[in-house]
Order: sequence, then C-alpha cells, then structure tokens
Amino acid sequence: MSTATLTIDLNAAVANWRALDAKTDCETAAVVKADAYGLGADKLARALARAGARSFFVAVAEEGAALRQALGPGPNICVFSGHMPGDADMIGDLELTPMINSLDQMIRHVEALPGHAFGLQLDTGMNRLGMEPSEWAAVRDVALAQNPVLIMSHLACADEPDHPMNAQQLRTFREMTDGLDVPRSLANTGGVLLGRDYHFDLCRPGIGTYGGAPFAEARHVATLDIPVIQCRDVAPGETVGYGNSYVASRPTRIATISAGYADGILRAMGPKTGLWCDGKRLPIAGRISMDLIGVDVTALGQDPKSLQLLGPNQGVDTLADAAGTIGYEILTSLGARYTRRYLTA
Repeated sequence: MSTATLTIDLNAAVANWRALDAKTDCETAAVVKADAYGLGADKLARALARAGARSFFVAVAEEGAALRQALGPGPNICVFSGHMPGDADMIGDLELTPMINSLDQMIRHVEALPGHAFGLQLDTGMNRLGMEPSEWAAVRDVALAQNPVLIMSHLACADEPDHPMNAQQLRTFREMTDGLDVPRSLANTGGVLLGRDYHFDLCRPGIGTYGGAPFAEARHVATLDIPVIQCRDVAPGETVGYGNSYVASRPTRIATISAGYADGILRAMGPKTGLWCDGKRLPIAGRISMDLIGVDVTALGQDPKSLQLLGPNQGVDTLADAAGTIGYEILTSLGARYTRRYLTA
C-alpha cells in the first residue's frame, strides 16, 4: 500500500476534552466544525458524546446536517454562521440551533421557523461575526422576546493570556449581557485556560481537544506515517527534486516517500521540517512536491519502510511553526488520500 496512514486516537481526544472540562464549573461543548478540524467529525463527535458532550458547534448548516445523521436525536447542534438563505429546511427538520448574527438573520429565522430554538452571537471587538453593540442595543428587546437559548461571543486573542484584548472583550461582553436571564458563552480553548471569569455557562473548546496549542497539557491525537516507495544513493554534488534546491554535500541515502502537498503537507514547511524513524529526526531533502518528498535517511544506516511526519516526536504546532502558520491549518489541510485508522479503547 502506497498511501500514508493517518491514525486518530479517539481516546486522546476524549482525554483532552475531559481535561478542559475539568477546568470549568459549567457545561463544556465540543467544536467539531471543518470535519472536526480535519480528523473526522462523525467519529470524533460520537466519541465525545459518549464521554458526556451534549452540545456541539459547527460552522454551517450543511455540517450540522451531517453531524445530526452521525449523532441522531438529542444533542444540541449549534451553527456559527446562523440562519442563511436556504437553510430553513435543514435547521427545522434536523433540529439545528442557528447562532443569529444580525437583524436580517433574526427576521429570516422568526418568519421561516417561528418558535424554533436559536442563539445569538454578539461582536465584542473581533469584527468577524455577530451583532455590534449599537445593533444589539436596537434589537435587544425584540430578540430577547423570542427566547434565545444562548448568547455567545468569540475571543480574538485568547491564545495570548496577557493580551489586553481579552479583558476588553470580557468587559464588553458583560456590558452587553449582564442581567439577562439567558445562558452565556465566551470561552474557546484559550478562554478556558484564561480562568473562571471567562467561562460563564458554556465553554467551547476546539483545537485543544485535537492536541493543539494553547493547551500545553494536551495529548497528541493525530499520527501520520508515510510509506517509503524507493531509496537511492546520491553522490556529492548531485541534486534532489525540483529546482535543484538540495545539493548533496556527502554520500547520501535518499528515501522518496508517498505524500506531498496534494495531501496537505505544506510546501513552506520543507526547509525546517524532518521526519522521524527509530527516534531519529531525518531532514527533508529538496522541495515538497505534489505526491512525493525526498528525505535524507543516511543517519539510519538502513532503508526504512515508512517515516513519521506527525506524532509524539513532532506535533501539529511544530509543523505549523516550520511552515509559518498555525496548528489549525496543519490539521484542516490533511488530505483525503490517507488511509484513516481510529483508535478506541
């Protein structure tokens, strides 16, 4: 088999979610948007539901529809994008809870699905989604009369605990919602770690569940093992890959592995990234191409059958740093060609 194997440890994801839940005194939901950050929303959500998660968050109604099929009736599925044109049937038939972002969405929802559950999203300074303070002041009484089930906002800088934006958003959220008899939610993974002032009635960890920063205590969830197709000797002065960007300075053994940027391995990470085998870090040789990567395996003294890109020795944030990006992009870029294995107890 020449496809790489992506192993997702469901037990580790559940352990991470439970560890974050233990830091709060409120309900802890699970964010499973973008196919659970690329790892498989159906299987991750079912595992988290068995662990006790009763509320789930997705980006769009179509994700909510697929998640409802995976989870069945019962769990609450909230849609960050709110109620978009054409969503009424999915929202109504599948009992989704749109997080209303504007007066237009409020009108659309109430007219199409009177009495159907919804939440409200407020903008506390991120300028991405939600009602700004002026709009909220204008529609607040009307919106509250429709009995929303949740009011939320989103932190912009929660991964930087000392950033003044965190306190500013907390203050704005309180100014917009204090005294209301509606459950509130502000904290993502970083917000959970900021402490109880940010927790309110429901927290929504995402990346921390899947092993990413800023949750330093997280267990790694995803492991990527890539098979070796061929090995060859390269003499000093010979080159490897496109553009002759790698020139051997000594007799070198090069393994060509079966993955590339078509599988979500970002080209930008190449110069600073290695793969692992038998406890040794082995540098990438040359450019990452569409389906193949050259790796200097000279230090092994033997030809490996596979090399590991992602796992205990090298997590998503290490790869992200090498590519000049964030762990979220590493996970959500994981390609469809991998053979996926899910570990359970």
